[in-house]
Amino acid sequence: MTTSTNTKPPIIWQNVILFTLLFAISCGVVPWYAYQYGIDAKHWVWLLITFSFCNLSITAGYHRLWSHKTYEAHSALKVIFALGGAFALQNSALHWSSDHRVHHKHVDNNDKDPYSAGRGFWFSHIGWMLREYATNQHIDYTNCRDLQKDKVVMWQHKYYLPLVLLTNIGIPLLLGIIYQDIWGMLLVVGVLRLCLSHHSTFFINSLAHVWGSQPYTTKNSARDNAVLAVFTFGEGYHNFHHIFENDYRNGVRWWQYDPTKWLIKSCSWVGLTTKLRSVSDLRIELAKAKAKLQYAQTRLSADPTQQEHSAKLAQEFERLTQTLNDYYQTQKQLLESKYDTVMKQYEHSLLQMKYTQLKQELKQQRRNWHLMTTRIA
Repeated sequence: MTTSTNTKPPIIWQNVILFTLLFAISCGVVPWYAYQYGIDAKHWVWLLITFSFCNLSITAGYHRLWSHKTYEAHSALKVIFALGGAFALQNSALHWSSDHRVHHKHVDNNDKDPYSAGRGFWFSHIGWMLREYATNQHIDYTNCRDLQKDKVVMWQHKYYLPLVLLTNIGIPLLLGIIYQDIWGMLLVVGVLRLCLSHHSTFFINSLAHVWGSQPYTTKNSARDNAVLAVFTFGEGYHNFHHIFENDYRNGVRWWQYDPTKWLIKSCSWVGLTTKLRSVSDLRIELAKAKAKLQYAQTRLSADPTQQEHSAKLAQEFERLTQTLNDYYQTQKQLLESKYDTVMKQYEHSLLQMKYTQLKQELKQQRRNWHLMTTRIA
């Protein structure tokens, strides 16, 4: 799939020229224009609107809908995402999803992961698109047979270039005509928006694999980063995503900034999205506990005198795991009992008592587990 890292493959000059021009104009011409002619509220408002439209089309459409099938969407919403994806100029949804599925299957494998973080920040951020590293992996898109049955995906793939030109030139030009500032809108909504959209998305391949914490898994380089989530519409919770890729959420807690999750959920209230997939709280807690155990045992393994401590840690992990399973199983039974007209009142009361007892026990065990693993860290 990839060429040897010992010999550099040919440069893709059209990409080099595109990315260079976008960056140069954004950093040089746009500030000059702002100084000479001024950039006011209308430019910033439309920059925010179009930037959000592009990035949400990538995060909610390309990523969580088509790459990972975390939910199903109405055709109208698919068309909106397809247009936004073309506006973002990140290749067709079919091509993008194919690359991304390979990335998840072979994450951090320098020979197979198309934008492996193991090959350095520059490579994973943008370098992988500047040379012909890949060879013939997109002839038939065999890892996206399901998407080849999606009419919207194939329509966008077939007419990708016209859609790119229509959105990237047509939208800024139309706004320029409306506000009588064609050059200003072309520079801000056209060039600057595209540059920001590109690099904020690229940060997920690069920065999200080197900066942040690993609360759910240490099996790959993906990190959780709340700061990065702000600039990437929730995609910064990348460690969670790489262990639970089929969850429509990335920021799994209610307080975590994930507007992509909120968009998908809110669309479900009006029937635009259905069959939202999410991981159970039990699996999430078990993953976090296991990650802490692995980290602690790695630290303890360096000191032969800590074998007894390591054994106690493993025992406490087993107790925590058992209590978690009992707690969530009882919670499920208690919820089901509310709709069980056959269950007697005293049986329901016993179940409620068991649940309350397990809740208190789990609270204490969580505290103990936190203290044990924190001391080691």
